[in-house]
Amino acid sequence: MYKIAALVWCLIVWLPLAQAQDTLLVPPQPVPKPVVQAKAVLQVHTSENDRQVLRQYNYQSQLADTVEARKEVRALVQRLHQDAFLLASADSSYTRGDTLHVKLHIGNRFDWAELRNGNMSEGILVESGFREKFYRSVPFKPAEYVKLQQRILDYAERNGYPFASVWLDSVKIEGNRISASLMVEKAFVVTYDTLQVVGGSKTQPKFLMRYLQLYPGQPYNQDQVLASQRMLTALPYLKVIRPPQVQFARDKARVVYFLEDRQANQLDGVVGFLPDPSRTGNKLLITGEANMNIRNIKGSGKQLGLQWRRVNKGSVILNGEYLHPNLFGTPFELGTRFGLLKQDSSFITVQPRVQLAYNTIRYGRFSVFTEWRNSRILSSANPQSLRALDLADARTNTYGLNYLWNNLDDFYFPRKGRLVELQLAAGRKKLLRNPSLEKEFYDTLDINTTQLSLGVRFENFFRMGKNSALLARLRGEALLNDQIFLNDMYRLGGLASLRGFDEFFFFASTYGVGTLEYRLFTAEDSYVLLFYDQGYYRSDLETSKAEGLPLGVGGGISFSTGAGIFQLVYSLGHSEQQRMSLRASKIHFGITSKF
Repeated sequence: MYKIAALVWCLIVWLPLAQAQDTLLVPPQPVPKPVVQAKAVLQVHTSENDRQVLRQYNYQSQLADTVEARKEVRALVQRLHQDAFLLASADSSYTRGDTLHVKLHIGNRFDWAELRNGNMSEGILVESGFREKFYRSVPFKPAEYVKLQQRILDYAERNGYPFASVWLDSVKIEGNRISASLMVEKAFVVTYDTLQVVGGSKTQPKFLMRYLQLYPGQPYNQDQVLASQRMLTALPYLKVIRPPQVQFARDKARVVYFLEDRQANQLDGVVGFLPDPSRTGNKLLITGEANMNIRNIKGSGKQLGLQWRRVNKGSVILNGEYLHPNLFGTPFELGTRFGLLKQDSSFITVQPRVQLAYNTIRYGRFSVFTEWRNSRILSSANPQSLRALDLADARTNTYGLNYLWNNLDDFYFPRKGRLVELQLAAGRKKLLRNPSLEKEFYDTLDINTTQLSLGVRFENFFRMGKNSALLARLRGEALLNDQIFLNDMYRLGGLASLRGFDEFFFFASTYGVGTLEYRLFTAEDSYVLLFYDQGYYRSDLETSKAEGLPLGVGGGISFSTGAGIFQLVYSLGHSEQQRMSLRASKIHFGITSKF
């Protein structure tokens, strides 16, 4: 009895270590070097009682050689241990001809009589899921006990006790039933000391401390340190060289990050050549785009952006953005945006926005925002065509929520990971009387209405081999209002949304675009691509309801040069309004300069 008790105690304490080794639990004995044969037969010998148990297990009896046969025996013994047959062992073995004979002892299954709570607090009980009733008269499975230990240690590491330990106390073995108390020693509490940046980055540690929420004096959290690498990857101006390192000194923890600055400041332009539908012959319409983005100003994480686009003849877009992180020393980020759209000679829309964002360690980024949208008909517009185009002056004030989850492995050139963004906004739209329109135009309209908008973006990068990736993307928006005008609607088409069509070719109150894009990387920042865009749109204008399923296909290339990143995309589109033909193809090329 004492020998059995001693053996079971050794299994309880040392089994997790024994599982990591590829050895048999047998007494030390000289083992001759196995002779590799072309084929081997495994034959297991057991007692009559053990044979009944062995019938429940499947194992291979025909193997390539005796080496593989011995591996099969070790795997069988480990499965028996995991199923609570703790005394299972291969007592002896010998080879006769092409057959490996093994004498296997299984023994009785061991059960929990009880596992009591020794000194665990209520918080540990809740987080680990431990309940005494789960460990009464059930098989003693070492793997389940190890998982319980790990859950307790994980909870301790998240709450400032990285050196905690878990063990069994007051162990009693009666027959094949085990009773014990589960004990936890938290050791001493560890708090954050300082944050250190190693590498060529000029980013201020003070900004990173607030962005990652690693404040001095706060209890150490292992999950927070691991998740911080994902948060750093989401920053366009930083490159993570290697995972963070934690240095412990007594009861203090210093987190060391290995970072380099990326050339994220942007000054670039793109030129597009499109067929001009307003002119006869093979005339081309030249479009353009210019961007300026200044990121991580003075290492503080502040960003300033400006964009100008000429999408077609007479239509211009101007966007501006400013981000101010760590507002008043808090982890909140203040963002302001400004948008202006001039649609040929029809209307102009001004759309400022203010938002407050908060980055969480586990759950992504939450934002609340308010937006003021003012759309006016231009005085140069033809009064006779205003009503036919369903245009109206309107002012809309909305409030909304935005959620963003991003674990892409690279900001600019991702190869794996996922991005999810959801947005919901609601507000009031007020129509403004325009003297160019007849008074009767407003008689059948509601001056004040409630307007809702929904938005979704989902991207998933699948790594396909060492140098290629597949992008699956879905984007869509919906505008919900009983009175929708042309200058309220979303604009779809072009390089940034649905390739193969002119910029803003479609006007839609609801749309969705699904994309499959294959990228073959020729260098870290260079690749060739093939894509397929499938779109859906619906227009809810009173005078011209419409819907369609446009699609776009094509390919392109992006590669680095001494002056920046050169991009070339060739695309073809097909819809009810446009046949797929080479004459209607779209070519966009440009160079992105970063500094």
